[in-house]
Amino acid sequence: MKKIECIIKPFKIDDIKTAVTDLDISGMTVSEVRGFGRQKGHTELYRGAEYQIDFIPKVKIELVVPDEQVTEIVAVIQKEACTGRIGDGKIFILDVSESVRIRTGESGSDSL
Repeated sequence: MKKIECIIKPFKIDDIKTAVTDLDISGMTVSEVRGFGRQKGHTELYRGAEYQIDFIPKVKIELVVPDEQVTEIVAVIQKEACTGRIGDGKIFILDVSESVRIRTGESGSDSL
C-alpha cells in the first residue's frame, strides 16, 4: 500500500475529488494548510498598508491506496491539479506498512 499526499491550490479540490472518485477510490482526507515553496509569499495591500503574506493557503489531500493503483491516481491528480502556473503544488508517495479498520479489525488492503 502507498500513501499519496498532495499539496494543491484550494480551488482544484472539487476537480480532484471527482476524478479520484471515478477511479473507485472510496476515501480521502482533506485538510486546509498553509505553507510556501518556490512561490514564497506575496505582498498585499490592506487599508493603504502593505504587508507580506509568508504562508500561502493550500489544501492537503491524503489517500492510502493499493500499490497497483498508484501510477494511475498520481497521473489523474497531476492532470487535474495543473494550472501551469507557479504554486500548483506537490505530490508525495510514501510506503504504508500496515493499516487496520477500527470497526471490523480488517487489516492490510482489506481495510481500505
